[in-house]
Amino acid sequence: MRLICFGKKPFFKVICFFVFTLICIISSGFSGSRANAAHILKIGLMDEPKTLNIWLASDKWSGRVLSLMYQRLYIRDPDTLELIPWLAEKDPVYDESLVSYTVKLRQAKWSDGSEFTSEDVAFTGRLIKEFKVPRYRARWKFIKRIETPDKRTVIFYLEKPMAVFTTRTLTSPIVQKKEWAQIVEKARNSKKPLITLQNYKIKKPVGTGPFVLKEWRQGAFLFVQKNKHFFGTGQKICGRMLGPNIDGIIFKFFGTSDAAVLALKKGAIDLFWSGIQPGYLEDLEKEPGIRLFSNERSALYYWGFNLRKLPFSDVNLRWAIAVLIDKDFIITRIVQGHATRMDSVIPPSNKFWLCTDLPRYGEGLTREERIKKAYEILKKAGYTWKVPPVNEEGKLVKGKGIRLPNGEPMKKFTILTPPADYDPLRAMSGMIIQEWLKEIGIPVSAKPMAFGSLIQKVKSQHDFDAFILAYGRLDIDPDWVRKFFHSGQDRKRGGNKAGYHNLDFDRIADESAAAMDKEKRRNLIREMQRIILRDVPYIPLYTPDLIEAVREDKFTGWVETLEGIGNLWSFCELKPK
Repeated sequence: MRLICFGKKPFFKVICFFVFTLICIISSGFSGSRANAAHILKIGLMDEPKTLNIWLASDKWSGRVLSLMYQRLYIRDPDTLELIPWLAEKDPVYDESLVSYTVKLRQAKWSDGSEFTSEDVAFTGRLIKEFKVPRYRARWKFIKRIETPDKRTVIFYLEKPMAVFTTRTLTSPIVQKKEWAQIVEKARNSKKPLITLQNYKIKKPVGTGPFVLKEWRQGAFLFVQKNKHFFGTGQKICGRMLGPNIDGIIFKFFGTSDAAVLALKKGAIDLFWSGIQPGYLEDLEKEPGIRLFSNERSALYYWGFNLRKLPFSDVNLRWAIAVLIDKDFIITRIVQGHATRMDSVIPPSNKFWLCTDLPRYGEGLTREERIKKAYEILKKAGYTWKVPPVNEEGKLVKGKGIRLPNGEPMKKFTILTPPADYDPLRAMSGMIIQEWLKEIGIPVSAKPMAFGSLIQKVKSQHDFDAFILAYGRLDIDPDWVRKFFHSGQDRKRGGNKAGYHNLDFDRIADESAAAMDKEKRRNLIREMQRIILRDVPYIPLYTPDLIEAVREDKFTGWVETLEGIGNLWSFCELKPK
């Protein structure tokens, strides 16, 4: 892929928009003070947020904007990745006899100036439990009751000990009771309470974060300004002195990487908040005033099967395909070396939980050796060919007419991938894997599809054969492995996209979520990985490096951590040059 050059007209539009945006900001002011354009960070996003309703937001663009407003009790230290108190004042205290946790809160205010209290925390938890809010429901369903003995104390009583309480429940965003109480009451009395709650249009979220929404001109830009009530300002947390030291952030929506990269080169934005594709790197490295950051990702790029139907319900076919897929070729030739091979569903960066003694299908084999090994796996399982891919002399030929063990011809199937303009790496991976499978006579074609339609087919309709997708920003606590593969999640819009069922896995996964001993839980999660890689409902492919580009001539203080520099710590520490 080569960087596409634009003519003067699109660039002129970008500059015009930038000037127009600054005029809007200066005219609107900052709570009565004059705006300083040099203190405004300009960020490019690929797309516009879909919503500012925290209970509906599932797209990453909404999540990124909302993360600057809605805060959590505990967040990750950028250096150690350990959980540290944020809205909480200190670590939670566990009472084994009562199966309860006591959390003390910091003195903090909401962005409207009102006091943040334990009632807000309790209200948030009760809301999630009552409405069974997707994405947060599993974190709170085992909470028996919540008590608030005083404004700065919350006591959570659990139905049973759960290891994920501290890592998942206590890292949920907290909303203001005053803002949401009436909304909840209306939703509660409606025919479809959850839908009513999620569809309520939040015009100006009230949060405890470092920024607050000032203006959103849909289709143009979104502007957040510094929250004068942010509890962290002037505080030293995790050894870091917090601001914000900037007056606000403008988010501009570009639609394509080409347009965003061009705007970055011309100085119209200071950060393109998205991973830079390998094809742009050589050009950006030569560009004066631009700095590239490279950090590990907590991400899983993978091939998924639909185990609900033939032929993918046969593990032998899944093994054969795992052998045929050359991950190292994909990393070297398609991702151009900017990725790490994955042999588990847990990213290599998550070293504590990662299991390393796993099958490494086809590793080190030549193309010819891969074909022969896959052929032997299928032949032994009862597959036959009109023309086998390996003839009687042991030579490779083009396989034709493959039949399943029951004698039926294997029907042509489709590998669904995102389109090239959304993710060229996954689209190209689908095309090359298609050719590898055809070498052994497997009838397959890769089909790029609009991302929203792809997700609908895979997650809601279960109308697919195989797909290549990715999970990004996976939590350090790998409880999500349980969600991805537990048979109880094999439902419409459930986490188990593949339709994988294994009672041993379910039992071990449930035990892992409740295991309070960290070493015991680690062993259980490692065993979960062994089962998954033995049954291969997913084939882990790689996790890409996260390469981000900024204008180094405008701001200083970017904080590097897992998942890059676009994080809360950076936005609290950045200073104008």
